[in-house]
Amino acid sequence: MAEEITGLDIVAAQIQIAAGATLPQLGLTQDAITKRGFAIQCRVTTEDAGANFQPDTGKIEVYRSAGGNGIRLDSSSGFAGAQITPHYDSLLVKVSVSGTTYEVARRKMLRALVEFRIRGVKVRFFTHRPTYFTQRSPADQYSFLIPFADA
Repeated sequence: MAEEITGLDIVAAQIQIAAGATLPQLGLTQDAITKRGFAIQCRVTTEDAGANFQPDTGKIEVYRSAGGNGIRLDSSSGFAGAQITPHYDSLLVKVSVSGTTYEVARRKMLRALVEFRIRGVKVRFFTHRPTYFTQRSPADQYSFLIPFADA
């Protein structure tokens, strides 16, 4: 999520550092890094809440994901026809959103989660209630433990 609010390509920087570059040579000193906007990330997994959040298996029959400006999807096995086995991570897709304000990012995430349609395996989503993603205090950096619900 740091990439979303700083505009830095952290992986490229890591490769350059591994090749011998220093942080100052890359212009990556703390005072040079500025934050712009807000970002939120959620994980969509094939976990069954009724089975103590064990990964669910089967074939994904329907898969429709979110999209749009400020929405990034990092997907794994999330597509119609995918066979989900118990031998891999239960992650289907990470949904990342960014916005100029926290409220813009929050609304994008809620809209993105509502747009998903996944059938064939049980999935774990955040529930789509506006009371989630609310700031508790400036010190928590918008980190939350959010209740989960089956989709």
